[in-house]
Amino acid sequence: MEYLKSIAAIRADFPILSREVYGRPLVYLDNAATTQKPLCVLDAMREEYLNANANVHRGVHYLSQQATDLHEAARERVRSFIHAAKSEEIVFTRGTTEAVNLVASSFCEAFLKPGDEVIVSEMEHHSNIVPWQLQATRHGIVVRHIPLTADLQLDLQAFARLLDSPRVKLVSIAHVSNVLGTVNPIADIIRMAHAAGVPVMVDGAQGAPHLTVDVEALDCDFYAFSGHKLYGPTGIGVLYGKASWLDRMPPYQGGGEMIDRVTWEHTTFERLPFKFEAGTPDYIATHGLAAAIDYITAIGLPAVKAHEQALTHYCIQRLKEVDGVTVYGHSDTTDAAAVVSFNIHGIHHLDIGTLLDRLGVAVRTGHHCAQPLMTRLGVAGTVRASFALYNTPEDIDIFTEALKRVVTMF
Repeated sequence: MEYLKSIAAIRADFPILSREVYGRPLVYLDNAATTQKPLCVLDAMREEYLNANANVHRGVHYLSQQATDLHEAARERVRSFIHAAKSEEIVFTRGTTEAVNLVASSFCEAFLKPGDEVIVSEMEHHSNIVPWQLQATRHGIVVRHIPLTADLQLDLQAFARLLDSPRVKLVSIAHVSNVLGTVNPIADIIRMAHAAGVPVMVDGAQGAPHLTVDVEALDCDFYAFSGHKLYGPTGIGVLYGKASWLDRMPPYQGGGEMIDRVTWEHTTFERLPFKFEAGTPDYIATHGLAAAIDYITAIGLPAVKAHEQALTHYCIQRLKEVDGVTVYGHSDTTDAAAVVSFNIHGIHHLDIGTLLDRLGVAVRTGHHCAQPLMTRLGVAGTVRASFALYNTPEDIDIFTEALKRVVTMF
């Protein structure tokens, strides 16, 4: 399973992995919630606070110009990372959630009327459900969802039938399920939607950290992801949007930075992307995000993907040794993205998570902000183990042996 050159050297970049929890070495398997941060990210942010801390875009003095240059260099780094055509198509947000809310608010205001429809899927995170439901309450739009097949894949035939409606104005879909690890056929979905004249937004929170993303090749209209799931800081995210859409959408928030001219009678707005970036941006976090992108790019996303998929399949094999386990959404051959969700018969998922924690293993338990999917699975919640580039087969061995101990306790 040697897809990365030196896993020991990589782990050394993340000092938190060497700490102990309850007297046991930490095994961190909650990466779908947030990843740990390498020293180079922390160093980059500290260096800017120490030497280039000044508000961006507004000052003529040296520090402001330096901070602005770093901030805009980060935008260009993001553009290159997802292969967008123009830096003006990169909008900084606080995360994927804010990016989806931005599109839901501004796109609906500009283009949707009561009775118009937005299509999501049955496997979506709440962040790609609730914003559209809020717009349904405010503007009378209708939220439809793509159901799942018996093997928990998107039902593309049902999707085609939904697209038959002339009222469909947007599709918003997860690149990767945060529960099932399913890599959705995004390219096919975009082709089908565009053939019906419908734009597509992709929730890439679980996609960008694990897969090579090329928004130009995909031809998606919007793509969103978060820094903190990509080894970067919290509180920073990205919305990519085609300029042809962003130009016609109204601002999401009003304030400083996003204006051209303000009078008592009228306000005009800045050019892209600043029209959507009201207020002081987290320019320290954008610099940290750029450092994180540099870090993962230097290692190589194809190698990271291969490593994580090998861990995922190894985990599924090891879980077969644990009595009463049900794994959701995986087979031995699925193209899975570093997430394994499961339950153990007769043991509550919260109890499993609590006992694993005492054994030094950090996993996620609950509904994972995907309650409609939990309803589809017929469960209240699951245990979720999720992997990153610094995880090892030994982590999974410790995890599965700890699970066996949990079973014996019941």
